[in-house]
Amino acid sequence: MRAANRWEEYRILDTSSQEKLEVWNGVTLIRPDPQIIWHTPKNNSGWNYADGHYTRSSTGGGSWSFSKKLPESWKLHYKPLELTFKIQPTGFKHTGLFPEQAVNWDFAAEKIKNAGRPISVLNLFAYTGGATLACARAGANVCHVDASKGMVQWARENAALSEMTEKPIRWIVDDCEKFVAREIRRGRKYDAVIMDPPSYGRGPGGEVWKLEDCVYDLVKLCAGVLSDDPLFFLINSYTTGLSPSVMGYILGSVLQKNFGGNVTFDEIGLPVEQSKMVLPCGNTAIWQK
Repeated sequence: MRAANRWEEYRILDTSSQEKLEVWNGVTLIRPDPQIIWHTPKNNSGWNYADGHYTRSSTGGGSWSFSKKLPESWKLHYKPLELTFKIQPTGFKHTGLFPEQAVNWDFAAEKIKNAGRPISVLNLFAYTGGATLACARAGANVCHVDASKGMVQWARENAALSEMTEKPIRWIVDDCEKFVAREIRRGRKYDAVIMDPPSYGRGPGGEVWKLEDCVYDLVKLCAGVLSDDPLFFLINSYTTGLSPSVMGYILGSVLQKNFGGNVTFDEIGLPVEQSKMVLPCGNTAIWQK
């Protein structure tokens, strides 16, 4: 497992009974995590004094309760890449950032810095722009695509907070598959593709699709926008039924015939201070030259 262990302002203090106790730059939150199936003692005092607690409802969804008035949003810095993010609790337990993705930001930034040539990156399902900003900071031209106008706006705010508004980033609000199909017709090419697709989505006609049923076709489609000398292709998933090895096999079967290279795959996670364990937080497969 690759652990995102370079954060200074984000920490997981403890985990127990489907919950994690976190610190987001001085703000302590308790949020649910279905993978935390152990019932270890909650010895950390933060469990009793958290600033915010998101509780799931038995009928679906959930809600926040706060022990004190918090600012509507606040900043979190990822110092290794000089990135700044807006953190804001949302109605769906999220805060606008997945800290475990820092290991993928580090990988992409390093590959771009060492490429020795201009690199263009297509970031699909790009959310609030962590990977976009990491790649742009490393010197790449980036196309950021997400279907949510609100998430693209949040990403642009993060770019402003990181003093990166002048970086060569295209901000696109669009269905990712439709956008890629149009880019192929236009003949536009990219040296790297990053994607973090949702577990569930809706197709152009409103039909429901599951990632494990569609991921092969999605990767095959996106391979059509790769340049003749691509640098890497990274896919991340939070879908429990889609293992890292399956994603790795898909990348290898689609890409290695035409481009060679090699494929790696693993879980990514975050260190937990109380137990010294690493909490699994998702799966990533990477093809690279």
